[in-house]
Amino acid sequence: MTTILLSVAAIPFIYYLISIFSAWRFFRQPAAGGEGGFTPPVSILKPVRGLDPEAYENLASFCRLDYPEYEIVLCVDPGDRAVNDVVEKIRRDFPARRIRVLPGSGRTAANDKVAKLVRLVDEAAHEIVAISDSDVRVRPDYLIRVVAPLRDPKVGMVTCFYHSAEERTFVDRLQAAGMTSDFYAGILVAWQLDGIKFALGPTIVTTRANLRRFGGYAVLENGPADDLLVGRLTAEQGCEVVLLPYVIDTVPDYDSIGALIQKRLRWIVVMRHMRPWGHLGLLFTQGLPFSLAAVAVRPSLETFAAYFGTYLLLRAAMTWTIGTMGMKERRFVSHFLLTPVWDALALGIWLASFLRSGIRWRGADYQIRDGKLVRSLPD
Repeated sequence: MTTILLSVAAIPFIYYLISIFSAWRFFRQPAAGGEGGFTPPVSILKPVRGLDPEAYENLASFCRLDYPEYEIVLCVDPGDRAVNDVVEKIRRDFPARRIRVLPGSGRTAANDKVAKLVRLVDEAAHEIVAISDSDVRVRPDYLIRVVAPLRDPKVGMVTCFYHSAEERTFVDRLQAAGMTSDFYAGILVAWQLDGIKFALGPTIVTTRANLRRFGGYAVLENGPADDLLVGRLTAEQGCEVVLLPYVIDTVPDYDSIGALIQKRLRWIVVMRHMRPWGHLGLLFTQGLPFSLAAVAVRPSLETFAAYFGTYLLLRAAMTWTIGTMGMKERRFVSHFLLTPVWDALALGIWLASFLRSGIRWRGADYQIRDGKLVRSLPD
């Protein structure tokens, strides 16, 4: 019986090995490029709710793109004076850029972001749309890179990785360690085993024709995880969803460990509702508690050295392969040392997700019922 339990405790190590191999294979791909002069006009769409940290710098980065023809279209709540002030400053500073502002979605929906996207897509001037969150910051080659795969008619959607623009605090570094060793590891394993059938919210590039095939964002406006679903619906139409080995920046919108936990908890509660078996399977990606269980079953120095040595070695390899080799991050030591801290935190968040039936997003509380968001009524 002890042997069986020790064998089960080694299951996360198999997952770690698959993650390392998947990352190595993924990041060996040629970098996305704009060869052949494929630069069709693009509408950059931004649903905005509230003022993000460093909002001016984020939006200004989209005005400095090295791309021949594009527009920036924002959907902003009409009464949001702070956001509108930033947009007006951007317009003054970049008069050559075509920047349009739509005042609100004009729709009633549980998911305000998606309601805004419905209007943004409808009113975009160009067929190709690049949907981007308001906390994103990009380099001048951004559009050239992310639009290039659409040259292939089999490709229906493009998405890419993202990481923190700066890691100023312990919370920033902990989040980065979790993204590198946990979140992206799972994405790369999915890519290796089943292909990409989802998108990542900070960048979704597609065509309006592709969105029309499944009813557009209107079919998602009362549901959670629109980025996951829009990728899934695209794949169901027989189109390829491309994940690029290209990394953009995001500016963190949390300032405490509690805010980080709430953000992660929101995501994992949604995943529990959207992919319940996959959510349960996350247990077998947790090397830290299984290593502790192995030592509890057979308490000895040899068991401790074998399990914790393997755990640390494989976690270091994952952090280096995904973060250092793949995403060109320069904080390997910091991220690696924080990985066990993140693993302990992630286990607690996973357990807590079974006690939650709702989420909190942008100051509002929602319940998830039959795959739909339902706004919670105030007490």
